[in-house]
Amino acid sequence: MRRIIPAITLALLCAGGTNLHLSASEADTCCFSNPRYSGQCEVTPAPDESCADILTYLNSQNSVGKNYCGNTTIRGGWTTVTCEEKKAGRLGSKDARK
Repeated sequence: MRRIIPAITLALLCAGGTNLHLSASEADTCCFSNPRYSGQCEVTPAPDESCADILTYLNSQNSVGKNYCGNTTIRGGWTTVTCEEKKAGRLGSKDARK
């Protein structure tokens, strides 16, 4: 039994939820996705914010006053995602096909 609890804890940490609790010093950019938002939202947290704080703000129906995600008014349905690298060039250009 003593070995099961640490193993479960380790498995949960490796499952990916740990990046929500990174402070601004540990993560330069937080990325979020929402089916009603076009593309990926990238936010650089303020020194006193974490990715989890920003996600809570985006999912709270009463949130106002911050300019996350292009000052979107979409509330609810946001999830944390892995930040994608920006593709060079426009969609359909020679650079984008490389």
